Amino acid sequence: MTLPARNLLAEEASPYLQQHSGNPVHWRAWSPAALAEAKELGRPILLSIGYAACHWCHVMAHESFENDAVAAVMNRLFVNIKVDREERPDIDQIYMAALHAMGEQGGWPLTMFLTPDGKPFWGGTYFPREARYGRPGFVQVLEAVDKAWREKQQSLAESADGLTAHVEQRLAGAKGKAVLDRAALADLAGRIDGMIDRDFGGLRGAPKFPNAPFMHSLWLSWLRDGQTAHRDAVLASLEKMLAGGIYDHVGGGLSRYSTDDQWLVPHFEKMLYDNAQLIRMCNWAFAATGNDLFRIRIEETVAWLLREMRADGGAFAASLDADSDGEEGLFYTWSREEVETALGGDSGPFFQYFELAAPHGWEGKPIIRQSEAQQRQGIADYARLAPLKAKLLVIREKRVRPGRDGKALTDWNGLTIAALAEAGRSLGRREWIDAAAKAFAHIVEAGRDGRLPHSMLADKKLFPALSSDYAAMTNAAIALFEATGDEAYSDHARGFVTELDRWHQDGENTGYYLTASDSGDVPIRIRGDVDEAIPSATGQIVEALVRLSSLTGDLDLWEKAWTTAELAMGRAAQQAYGQAGIVNACALALEPLKLVIIDKPESPSLVPVMNRNPDPRRVDIVVTIGTETNRPLLPGGVLPPTDKLGAWFCSGQVCLPAVTDAGELEGLLRRRPDSNGT
Repeated sequence: MTLPARNLLAEEASPYLQQHSGNPVHWRAWSPAALAEAKELGRPILLSIGYAACHWCHVMAHESFENDAVAAVMNRLFVNIKVDREERPDIDQIYMAALHAMGEQGGWPLTMFLTPDGKPFWGGTYFPREARYGRPGFVQVLEAVDKAWREKQQSLAESADGLTAHVEQRLAGAKGKAVLDRAALADLAGRIDGMIDRDFGGLRGAPKFPNAPFMHSLWLSWLRDGQTAHRDAVLASLEKMLAGGIYDHVGGGLSRYSTDDQWLVPHFEKMLYDNAQLIRMCNWAFAATGNDLFRIRIEETVAWLLREMRADGGAFAASLDADSDGEEGLFYTWSREEVETALGGDSGPFFQYFELAAPHGWEGKPIIRQSEAQQRQGIADYARLAPLKAKLLVIREKRVRPGRDGKALTDWNGLTIAALAEAGRSLGRREWIDAAAKAFAHIVEAGRDGRLPHSMLADKKLFPALSSDYAAMTNAAIALFEATGDEAYSDHARGFVTELDRWHQDGENTGYYLTASDSGDVPIRIRGDVDEAIPSATGQIVEALVRLSSLTGDLDLWEKAWTTAELAMGRAAQQAYGQAGIVNACALALEPLKLVIIDKPESPSLVPVMNRNPDPRRVDIVVTIGTETNRPLLPGGVLPPTDKLGAWFCSGQVCLPAVTDAGELEGLLRRRPDSNGT
């Protein structure tokens, strides 16, 4: 039985799918029923994948999907399926890999043509309605694909079989173990360093993305091997990024990427995951340098999160759109006259700290940015500058706001919760830790039968969770345990790993699949090894297992973490790109650090030293002096005495002698090896 001949997206939980519910296209969401309809009709599937904050997705929607004539062709020739890549990253990764295998550059909107049984045979990204930009018109594409399907169906089906087999081998295959050693980690860091733009930071070329997994690799290289050049590359990249137009100087927060190589012109969408990772990187950078730039940018970005991104129950929304009132960047850009009107006599001082840039080809109003000198001066004079920015923010709040994708994604929230807990601990901001705890509680309470949802929007929840959800929430639970000492978070972390094992572990115990074993609508069960803008699901899983085993002292869990890491590294070694998340997590497995502190809660002397020296490789445990229960195990099953102050710093299975002096602990936590790793 076929589905009704109309658009079926109105009841979907995804704001992105709802955006398309008024299209004349007979859209279906990805579902067994939609796939069955294609088989019954013998029609190919037109699969369109995008997300709510995607600028070119909106362009293609306005040009083609809202056009009655284009929709009529789509409805006549295809079964049309619309997917929110944030709701279904498993589906997105499969068909993006297929597009790459065809030799095409990826991106969104992703436009793929599938056989009725869901196997890809051709595709692309954005197609204009009329031929331009060197691309054929979309109706031309539709008719050419239909003609090929009618005349060459057998050969296209064979091609689709081969392409599907290739994707399955790449995304779901099992490779041998790889030895975890420092050389592999150093090799990745060296290759990333070779791609760094020495003039403007980040990776060379345009467009320019923050690329947090790569920056993380360089930071770990400095921590592990003393490679100061790698640390400096991260610091310089952050400084230049935070001065550029990609950073929202009025309201805080980072846009997804810049279209140029100087961080000036962003695509103005703001994604939750970028800003969670920015907070973490700036937290480490502030601890290493004491540069107030990083502290202030954390404070501004967290203020934006709490002001604009809080969703139902205290969880965080997925993204803000680039467009408002039909124009990209309109909400964020300013003419000189607008600034002068808003600030009056204070506009002169404002322009001492900022400049308005309107580069060649940019059609909107100018973009606020700073030179490096202006950024340094602005931080030094922040007490003078902050009220001016606040005035502009009040004016800006009266503008037509960009659309917000209000769904709360569990894995992205996990990243954000961990970032807020870590920064709140480092900077002494208890209210940030409380905000993280509230978001965590809301997501846990939304669970069903012990299982997490992947996405939530009001009372609509999308089950089952992905492996990335359990991994991110495990890491979030550990970060909250470190920040609060509440054992309930440790229990949650154990429970998440139990569910991860139950629903996602493969039959040979060689790793985990992204989708759950009872997800019946995926053509391929993939592992989730590939980084996107965030570390891969596999990378997050390895990190979660390593950190939980360090926290609990569970040797069986440690064996599982090590085996998972070795096999993940074996698969990563077969890939050319996108495996930094796995390698970074394997760096934690190679050298897990654990710090146990016994201190006085009323007048702590050691805990503040620990808090102001964060290290992504380390798990921190604080015990109140005199405590008799719930004492953490040191490696070797040793219980530290709790009748006196002390700090035990352990690397792997080796612990240094206890430290009782705050200055000595400071020196211990800030000590770095030289570039030879000694």
